[in-house]
Order: sequence, then structure tokens, then C-alpha cells
Amino acid sequence: MNENKLVWVFIEQRDGKPADVSFELLSKGRKLAESLNGELQAVLIGHNMQAVAEETFHYGVTDVLLADHPDLNHYNTLPYSRIMSELVDRYQPRIVLFGGTFIGRDLAPRVASHTRSGLTADCTDLQISDVTYLRKDYSQLLLQIRPAFGGNIIATIICPDSPVQMATVREGVMEKIPLSQPVAGRITPVYYEPDAADQLVRIIARHHEESKVNLKAAPIIVAGGYGMGNWQNFQILHELARVIGGEVAGTRAAVDAGYIDHVRQVGQTGVTVRPKLYIACGISGAIQHRAGMSESNKIIAINADPDAPIFGVCHYGIVGDVMEVIPKLIDAYKHKLK
Repeated sequence: MNENKLVWVFIEQRDGKPADVSFELLSKGRKLAESLNGELQAVLIGHNMQAVAEETFHYGVTDVLLADHPDLNHYNTLPYSRIMSELVDRYQPRIVLFGGTFIGRDLAPRVASHTRSGLTADCTDLQISDVTYLRKDYSQLLLQIRPAFGGNIIATIICPDSPVQMATVREGVMEKIPLSQPVAGRITPVYYEPDAADQLVRIIARHHEESKVNLKAAPIIVAGGYGMGNWQNFQILHELARVIGGEVAGTRAAVDAGYIDHVRQVGQTGVTVRPKLYIACGISGAIQHRAGMSESNKIIAINADPDAPIFGVCHYGIVGDVMEVIPKLIDAYKHKLK
């Protein structure tokens, strides 16, 4: 077992702006490092990244391994994976975390393959624990927890034979918790020597459009499932959201049925949210969906089936037809709660 107790987080950036998921992972990485009695470090690759490096100190990072070079300004698979793989080979960290983004899903498998490290994708939780496996004891293994078999079970995955354990986590799954005071961290420069192979794939043009929907920041979310019946019925959720100042979201089944756009999908393969109020309408409560909304401050569920799993996680449940209940809610908000 790797006795090195370093926890690394790859800091993803685009145009010099760090991704939120990276700081969410730093917050989780800090807890993992505390469980190991180890050290939280960050790996940052880009150009003119000094300010971003210093920002990680607000999340408990004690050392930032910084590869700063004009050729690294934008993410490019070959040089980024080469740098990251060389660093893992050199330092042998115990844990390496990546965001479950387009960049993270491209980079993490390449680094894991090169360094022969264990890797689990789209984890919903990470813990440190002693494990007995095949009559052999392992101390302080990383438990990589994620839904499996279509979300029907929660699997706990371990990599007992891998000195380096890697995981990807989607945005919003971990809570971003900065420290009240930054730590006195250091920045360690990483030398980068451009290689001809790095230019086998070149960026000709870049087109990036910010999403106009930000479910993560919405304090109130009105979500609908397949139980809404059709696209026309789904429109009543938009009316309720307008009245109470919320955003509309949906389950994967609702998205697949064409009731709502994918950018508004909440769940294992969508967005993870923590609003102050989550109103679940016609949602059965499959584990894939609960993974994305179970940490909401208050959950109200409306479903005709009294045995629907959603009633097991909600704070207030209403058994009834959503097309009868929601108009009454809209009327109450419009006329009785002014």
C-alpha cells in the first residue's frame, strides 16, 4: 500500500477561470486528507495562473504544483496528460481527484492508464476506511461510492492493489466550503518542455457558450417527472415556477420523453442541486434522481402513488393528481399569500 498520504485535486480552468467543481473537490479533498492525516495539494496547468493558484489556499491547499507556459493556455489532451502522468509517477500521491467534466473525463483515464492507477468515474461520495478484502487487511483505503447497474444499487469500489487511487466527481455533488482564513500554502513550479508530439493535435478554433440555465444557483426548483404525462401538462410547472420565483427542472425520464431540455435535468446523469425548496411533481423517486436532489433543504413531493420512493426522502408529501394539486398551489400563492 502507498504510504504517501498526499491528496491531489486537478484544478480545471478555461480561459484562466477555474471550474467550480475543482473547488468542490478541494473541499472534499481537505476532509479526505484530514482522515489520512495527510496533505492536500493541487495540480494546476495553464498560463498566468498565479491568482488561481493562490485562490486554492482558501480551500486548505498546502502546495500547488504549477505548470505555467504559453503553450498550456488552453486544454490540450497530449501535453496535459503527459505533465499529469509524469507528476503522478514522480510523487505517487495516494488519491487524485478530477471533475467529471469533458476535460476530466478525457484526462483522468489517460493518466490512470499510463500510471496503472485505479480509477472510478462519477462518484457520489468518497470516504476513507480500513477494509478487509479476500482475508487481507488494508488500512485507509479510498471508498469510491457510486450508483451502479442503472442506478439500482449503490456500489462501493476499492482499488486495493493500486498505490494511486483516482476518481472523477460531477459538478455539484460535493459542497464547496472555503475556509474562513486561507492557509499559508506554497507554489511549486513544474518545468514544462514543449515536445513535438504535443502538437499532433492542435486547436484551430474554440467556440464556448455559457449555459443560460443555472439550476445550481436557484433557491427554488419545481421539478417534473414522467408522471406529468405529456409536454402540455409540464407547462403548468413553468407557471408555478414563475409565481414562486423558481426554476423548472426534470428527471431523465422526462427529458427522454421530450417534456423538458437536457440542460434542466437533475440526477445522476444531470445536475446535482441543493436548493432551499425542491418541489417534486409526478416524480417516482428513482435512486438516479434522488442522487441529484436529496440534499435540498426542504422537499415537497406530489404523487398519486402513496408508495412512491420519493415520499421516503421528502419533508412534506401530497398524495394526489399533480394536475389537480398544482393549480391549487398556484391559486394559493397568487391570492392567499400576498
